[in-house]
Amino acid sequence: MKLSSLFLLLLVFALPDFSKGQKCKTDAKVISSISGFRDAVKNNPAKKIVALKKVIPGILIDMPYATSNNFTHTVLYHHPVAYLHEAPANALKLAQDDLLKKGLALKIYDAFRPFSVTCVIWRTATDRHYVANPRKGSNHNRALAVDLTIIDLKTGKELDMGTAYDNFTDSAHHNFRQLPPQVLANRKLLKQTMRKYGFGHVPAEWWHYQWHNDLDYEVIDLGFDELKEAI
Repeated sequence: MKLSSLFLLLLVFALPDFSKGQKCKTDAKVISSISGFRDAVKNNPAKKIVALKKVIPGILIDMPYATSNNFTHTVLYHHPVAYLHEAPANALKLAQDDLLKKGLALKIYDAFRPFSVTCVIWRTATDRHYVANPRKGSNHNRALAVDLTIIDLKTGKELDMGTAYDNFTDSAHHNFRQLPPQVLANRKLLKQTMRKYGFGHVPAEWWHYQWHNDLDYEVIDLGFDELKEAI
């Protein structure tokens, strides 16, 4: 084996798995074991978590945090599955069905995110106005939030939303108006569709929508493989 190949191989195995072990302080209620998650669901079946692929067959999922093609330039999690709690997942299916009638569909960037990943993002971000503070936990950690956009089914391309995903500038804000009319219309369509089915939005991110925390959902600090086993 060439020295360069050996170096690359060692580098791959040395890459950290940020889905586990990168904890930080939080005041939120945290579930950090498979048994703890199962107990929570047993006590309240409404806290069941489901894979979006099972609820919305054929939905397009492309998760940048599972690659280095994200703002941290680091692989933040491995073996990802787009998970949400059952209520927002069912609502998202209604949003998808609505868009399909228009020749459009949803594309998922991120859904459930392990709490440890939120800790890494918090440490990495240069502007913390755009990232969740681990002290409170993220709604991604609660499997209540989803980052997404709309695609045109004929072309397979994303609608122009004016900025890329995770663009941490004013131009990504919902109230930013210095954009072409079609971009504003595309953002409006996404916002109206998501709000129609019960999702709230974050003012600074056109892609981020979240379900209301009406059941005191806990922050979940499990990797994707662990959550798969838990459900």
